[in-house]
Amino acid sequence: MKNSNSYFPSRPSSPFNSSTPPRTTFSETIVDDNIQHAESIITKWEIDSHNHHNFSPLFSNDRREAKTFLDAVFGLKDAMHFHVKLSSNTHKLIRAQNLMEIAMKRLEKEFFIILSANRKNLDSESVSARSSRISTQTSISDFYDDDVSEEDEMNSISTPPRSPARSPARDSDIALTDLQSIADCMIASGYGKECVHIYKLIRKSIIDETLYYLGIEKLNHSQIQKLEWNVMEHKIKTWLHAVKIAIKTLFYGERILCDAVFSSSEMIAESCFTEISNEAGVKLFNFPHNFAKSKKILSPEKIFRALDLYDAISELWPEIESIFSHESLSAVKSEAVAAIVKLGEAVRIMLSQFEAAIQKDSSKSTLGGGVHPLTRYVMNFLIFICDYSGAVSDILADFPVNVHTPLPESYFSSPTSGGGEDPSAAAITIRLAWLILVLLCKLDGKAVQYNDVALSYLFLANNLNYVVSKVRNSSLGLLMGADWIWKHGSKVKQYVANYERMAWSEVTSSLPENPTAEISPPEVRERFRRFNLGFEAAYRKQTSWVIPDPKLRDEVKISLAKKIVPGYRVLYMNHRGKYARESGDEPIVRYAPEDLNNYLSDLFFAASGGSTTATTNTNTSSSSSYEKSSQSSSWLSRGR
Repeated sequence: MKNSNSYFPSRPSSPFNSSTPPRTTFSETIVDDNIQHAESIITKWEIDSHNHHNFSPLFSNDRREAKTFLDAVFGLKDAMHFHVKLSSNTHKLIRAQNLMEIAMKRLEKEFFIILSANRKNLDSESVSARSSRISTQTSISDFYDDDVSEEDEMNSISTPPRSPARSPARDSDIALTDLQSIADCMIASGYGKECVHIYKLIRKSIIDETLYYLGIEKLNHSQIQKLEWNVMEHKIKTWLHAVKIAIKTLFYGERILCDAVFSSSEMIAESCFTEISNEAGVKLFNFPHNFAKSKKILSPEKIFRALDLYDAISELWPEIESIFSHESLSAVKSEAVAAIVKLGEAVRIMLSQFEAAIQKDSSKSTLGGGVHPLTRYVMNFLIFICDYSGAVSDILADFPVNVHTPLPESYFSSPTSGGGEDPSAAAITIRLAWLILVLLCKLDGKAVQYNDVALSYLFLANNLNYVVSKVRNSSLGLLMGADWIWKHGSKVKQYVANYERMAWSEVTSSLPENPTAEISPPEVRERFRRFNLGFEAAYRKQTSWVIPDPKLRDEVKISLAKKIVPGYRVLYMNHRGKYARESGDEPIVRYAPEDLNNYLSDLFFAASGGSTTATTNTNTSSSSSYEKSSQSSSWLSRGR
């Protein structure tokens, strides 16, 4: 019976009956002796179809019996080909064919038993770890010869030894060698199809079971669309853990095992691996593909899970391409590519949504000029984006910023371009610089909501300082560059200087420009009066103002003290003794220089911390949506 598969060797066919039998030659006599010898070996191990309980494995402890059986089958095969070629005695050929059927049934059974009994020893992790040792075997015969010599050496000792404990690695090598030898014999004898059928039956079930225990399930687009986000996120985490094991261990190990067992035929090995892994591989990458197609994920907070999936596939791509290299496995690679493409599209959409959300934000300015929730939200978002800089750079490579602004391109273009930095970072740097610019422009609009110009400048200083600090102290700094940090840090100082000038001008202008110059008593009185009124008004107003950053807060206090206290001290020391308090009058000299330092040190510590949105007639619950969103978003709750 011939196989329809072209890559399986054909079995010998029966010749036409010859009316006149040919004369027996010396060669034919030798061939007949081979058939006779094969019969004595093969019938000894014939499977008793009526008594399965007495089945004794051929491939067990005594490797010599297995080697003798395989040699007998190869001798029988040669004898059959001899008779077919000469169209000789049909009776002898039928006899040999019957013996071959008996031998193949035994080898089929042995193949099934070895595969079934060594599911643990032939697990994908063990095979992949031992692939180098497997490849060092020069031949099957060498392996059996080594095994036989070990047994002979043990039997030569007069005192019967205890059976040595074999390691799992040794058991794995023995099982693999047995499988390879059986497969070679069956394929050479024209029974490769039966051998492959058994192999696929067992190993495909192992792949399917492993994916099941790893939590991989087949979900179509509509099923994913119906999942709640917390359930979806759990499935994503499960998939991210499973895909590394599936690619690096499961499919990699199965590819090695399949190639080793069917090493005699590359075409059979390819066909077999395709049969056991194609469906499972497509199923593995079907989940991220359908996830990326789901409209439910299209919101900025969910971008990080999409990037996790994109990153996982990208990092594993060399292994995916190698393991599924056969043309017959193109469906697996196509599904992985489709998942990456769709995930990239989803990420670009979510980045555009994020930019639009910044521009459309209508929340009010914060009390005391503190850091706005929008600023915190955007910067935390961008810092997390930097964790995926490689993936985002790939995604944004062909997705330029759509700029509509009168500002010069150098304001938002990549600070690293042309600066000797990694050019692959340019795409993400441009995008992040642009998003920061969008945020700063939005903050400029919020600053005008304050009725006090000085508070507007303090608000801008606080928020820009927060942005610069976040960039400097994170991986954003490597992308944005030192020049960007320096320029925007200088802008913070400029905002602080404007705040000091606007908030304390009444105080500083009340002090004489030349403290040592002589001034008249009325002018002295006037200067003390103006100083007292200005300082008290400025202090009262600014008790609710905040500077959340301790470093910036100390810098501002020191700067104010340098502008106010020295000039006041000269005025105080020169004139305090001349203007004693008169009954019923307010004192002209109310503060000692040390008092001013104490008052200044108490400023900018408002309990609100600058996170509260200013109260207006409009319901402000919606204005803190960014803060609430960031608290509930999974990407902020991750342990980073």
